[in-house]
Amino acid sequence: MSNFDTAFTQLLGSEGSYSNHPDDPGGETMWGITIKVARLNGYDGNMKDMPVETAKAIYRKHYWLPAFDDLPYAVAFQVFDGAVNSGVAQSVKWLQRAVGVANDGNLGPATMAAVKAADPLKTAVRYNVHRLQFMRKLGGWGAFSRGWAERIANNLELAVRAT
Repeated sequence: MSNFDTAFTQLLGSEGSYSNHPDDPGGETMWGITIKVARLNGYDGNMKDMPVETAKAIYRKHYWLPAFDDLPYAVAFQVFDGAVNSGVAQSVKWLQRAVGVANDGNLGPATMAAVKAADPLKTAVRYNVHRLQFMRKLGGWGAFSRGWAERIANNLELAVRAT
């Protein structure tokens, strides 16, 4: 099983299935894919009926950068999960801050070298510190803070098991 396949399976544990929470700016979602992203990727069916394979293809195309295959899994999963919630560029910025390089949101050679030279568990912990600090400032914190905090706690546990 590839790192992406493993990460996707673990991601579904956080993303669940169908949701249409009134405080979620993404609106209707299935497998964590918003209706807007689904439509932009050619899915025009009822969101409750979206096949998991459709979601997997969208995640692979838009949220799993090819460079993630070259990262330690404990780090790759964190960045993938963060990309799903806050966008790829923001997620890469948290990674860059975690390893002490310029945070421009591009996963280039300097970032890759710094990540590979760093301890994966420490990187995952630092990454989640930056992620949590960011999330606390979001307007949805009141409605979603418990779920977001639980997700980050689970991600940290995953990082410990993966290292």
